[in-house]
Amino acid sequence: MAYFSNPPLGDSLEQVYHRHHGWLYGWLWRKLGSREDAAELAQDTFLRLLSGKPADVLQEPRAYLRTVAHGLVVNHWRRRELERAYLDALAARPELETPSPEQRALALDALMHIDAMLERLPAKVRQAFLMSQLDGLTYARIAAELGVSERMVKKYMAQAMLQCLLLNIQ
Repeated sequence: MAYFSNPPLGDSLEQVYHRHHGWLYGWLWRKLGSREDAAELAQDTFLRLLSGKPADVLQEPRAYLRTVAHGLVVNHWRRRELERAYLDALAARPELETPSPEQRALALDALMHIDAMLERLPAKVRQAFLMSQLDGLTYARIAAELGVSERMVKKYMAQAMLQCLLLNIQ
């Protein structure tokens, strides 16, 4: 679907915002069930538009806004899911080991970076890495599961480990 046209159509960002913000907010509210989250993601959607293509070349503003907003909703849900899993893991720890709010924020940020890195990996590389790191499987077992050679699993692991090093999480 073409979201942009070559000749400008004349709508400024302000016009696009005034014409479509209410609709986008309503669409997000129905998706998220939260007025606060809908307002935040609507603003983020327009910020993406502001930093991307000029609004005056949008041919289908609602389709473009919905596509951008959908990506933000997916990221929002993924972040919530990671936060929930992290908080569940924290709840299982003894209270003396509970990290500070700052440590929690840093850990959640690191998890988001790791999740984004994993999503960018090719499927078999991601699967091999997770089977090794989370399930503790040997390379031979991973090779059998994925239907590839052990040598290929080593290549997959090297590729995944390189991406981990490139994350540069502090």
